[in-house]
Amino acid sequence: MTTQWQEITIINGEEIDLHLVKTVPGNLTKNWVPAYHFNMALKGSDTPIGVIDLRIGHNENLYYGGHIGYAVHSEHRGHHYAGKAVLLLKELALAHGMEKVTITCNPDNLPSRKTCEYVGAELKGIVAVPPHNDLYQRGEKEKCIYELVW
Repeated sequence: MTTQWQEITIINGEEIDLHLVKTVPGNLTKNWVPAYHFNMALKGSDTPIGVIDLRIGHNENLYYGGHIGYAVHSEHRGHHYAGKAVLLLKELALAHGMEKVTITCNPDNLPSRKTCEYVGAELKGIVAVPPHNDLYQRGEKEKCIYELVW
């Protein structure tokens, strides 16, 4: 991971902040890449309203699972917090040389699809998840593949 970001604990936004929970090194045997894990919190609070992850690198798992994953607690949905959190990750992604990222979701996940549109990501297609992929093993057979160019 880039040295300048090893010191970061909070990424500040106008309405929400991202609080770094942990960084995770990659695991070559599992084909996992390094990742940052953040809690989303309302500005000035440290109470989590959701989570967001940024995965660093490129491989087949990220094509189907995405560079960015997020979830907002049900009582805080409907305010574009996931989209605002995605946009807050821009500088961190660029610091890792990631001028574009993939965000994926299940085709029936309309809120996540709206988040992708909110941040300006382009739908590249809806693809079948290969049977050897962990997502397929968990019952996820198709993914919407969005590309966000910073």
